Amino acid sequence: MFGRILQVTRRAGVVVGHLVVHLLIGVGLALLMAAAIIRLYWGEISVNQMLLNIVAVEADGGGGSIVWISILGIAVVPLLVTVGIALWLFFRRRKRRRDGDLRRPPRVQWIMRAVSAALVAAVVIGGTTAFAATVGVRDYLEAANSGYDVGDFYVEPTITDDTDKRNLVLIYLESGEATLEDDQLFGKDVFAPLKAATKASDGWQSVENLKQYEGGGWTMSGITATQCGIPLKGIGSTSGGGAYNALGGNVQTYLEGVTCLGDVLAEHGYTNVFLGGANASFAAKDVFLGGHGYSEVKDLPDWRAAGEPEKAFRSDWGLSDERLLAHAKDEVDDLHAEAEKTGQPFNLSMLTLDSHEPVHIYDYCTVDTQSEVTAAFSCSMTQVAGFVDHMRQQGYLEDTAVVIMGDHLKQIGGGHAFQAELTDHNNRTIFNRIWVPGEDGNSDLRPRVDQLSMYPTILEAAGLTLAGQEAGLGVSAFASRVPAGSAQALQPSHYADLVSSLSPRFYAKAWGGEDAAAQ
Repeated sequence: MFGRILQVTRRAGVVVGHLVVHLLIGVGLALLMAAAIIRLYWGEISVNQMLLNIVAVEADGGGGSIVWISILGIAVVPLLVTVGIALWLFFRRRKRRRDGDLRRPPRVQWIMRAVSAALVAAVVIGGTTAFAATVGVRDYLEAANSGYDVGDFYVEPTITDDTDKRNLVLIYLESGEATLEDDQLFGKDVFAPLKAATKASDGWQSVENLKQYEGGGWTMSGITATQCGIPLKGIGSTSGGGAYNALGGNVQTYLEGVTCLGDVLAEHGYTNVFLGGANASFAAKDVFLGGHGYSEVKDLPDWRAAGEPEKAFRSDWGLSDERLLAHAKDEVDDLHAEAEKTGQPFNLSMLTLDSHEPVHIYDYCTVDTQSEVTAAFSCSMTQVAGFVDHMRQQGYLEDTAVVIMGDHLKQIGGGHAFQAELTDHNNRTIFNRIWVPGEDGNSDLRPRVDQLSMYPTILEAAGLTLAGQEAGLGVSAFASRVPAGSAQALQPSHYADLVSSLSPRFYAKAWGGEDAAAQ
C-alpha cells in the first residue's frame, strides 16, 4: 500500500514538474515576444506607458493591426510553441517506450537533463532580462525608492481674474518633434507649411527648446502633462484605490483628484470640445477628457456616423488629418458664432493623426522625398496650416488664442524611421507655436521649459490671470522668473528625481478622486 502511494506521489511530482517547466518556457517566450514587439513599434518605453495603454486598448481605431499582432505574438505564438514542445516530448517518449529504449546510461541522462535545464533557463532569463530592459523596470524600481513626492511641490491652479478671458484653440501634433525641421537630416523641413502660417513677424511666439518631460513620450502623457501639469503615473504608482488598479477593467475615472485645463476653463464658462481621428476610448482618452470639463468628444465613431468615405480612414487608427481639419473648420465656425451670441468663450482641442507610424499616404499627399514618413509629416502640417489660415481669414485670431505643439517626441522603435538621425541627437525638442491676440510676438518666452510648464502657459494664453503663474509642477513660460520653492527652481538632477518619482501618496489621491493638493 505504502509503495503504491509512493509511486502515485512520484508520478504526480513528475507531472507537476513537467507543467512548471512548460509554464516557464511559455512565460519566457511571451516576455521575449513582448520585448521584441515593443521595441519594434515603440522602442524603449516605461512601465507606466505600458500599463496605462494596456488598460484601455482598442483594436478598432486604437492601433488596429498592432493590437492583433501583440495578441498573436505575446499570447498565441508562445502558447502554440509550448504546447508543440510538450507534444513532441510526449510522443518521443512514447515511441521510445514502444521501442523499448527507455533506459540510458546515467551519464547520458545527466547531460541531457543539464542541457534541457540550461535551455529552459536561457529562455526564462533571456525573456525576463529583455522585457525588463525594454520597459525600464530598473528605472521604475529606482523611482519607487525616490525620496521625492509630487505632492510636495504640486500647486493647485488659482485664477484671480478672468476679465480678459478669450477663446482657445489647442492643437496637438502627433509626434511633433521640432528636430524634424532639419532639412539636411530629413530631406525637407516638415514644418515649413505650418511655419509659413505662423510667422513670428505676424505675432506668433514659441518656446525655444520645449522639452519632453523625463519619463514621458506617448500621447496621453503629453496631453495630461500639458493639461494637468503633472507626470502621468498609473498602475503600481498608487497605494490605495483608483481607476487603474484593475488591469484591463472598465476605466470609470481618470486623475479625478487633479484640477486640469478643462476643469479650470469649464469653471470659468468655457465650452470644451475635443476632436480626434482615432477612437477616443484608446488609453481612456475619452474618460480623461469627459471627466475634466470637456462636454463633447468627437472621434472615430462620430466620423463614421457622419458618412465619411472609407478612403478617408486608415485601418489601424482612424480619420485622415485632411478630413479631421475640415470638420475642425466647421466646429470652430459654430463655436465662434455661439461664443459671440452668448459671450461665453470656447476651447477647441484636437489631435492630428497622419504622422503616426506606420504612416499612411492619402491621395492628397505627394511623396516628394526619399522617406514616406517625411512626406506624411509635411502633408499633415499642410492641413494644420490650412486650418490656421481659415481662422485668420474668418477673423477669429482677433479674439482667439491658439497653442500648437507636438504631443511628444517622435518614437524611434525598431520599425520606425530616422533611428540613426535621432538616437544620438543631443537636442531633441517639441515643435510649438503660440498666438495671443494683441501680442506683437516680440516678447520672450522662457526657453527650455518642459511640457509640465505648458499647463500654466495655456491658461495665461487664454487670458486668465493665474496666481503666481504656477499650476501643477509648472511655471508659465510667460513668467520671466521662476518662484523660489517651485519644482522648476530645483536643480536639474533633483527635478529629474521628482518627475520620475512614483509619488504614491500623491497619485493615490489623484486616481482615487481625492483632492491631490490636500496634504
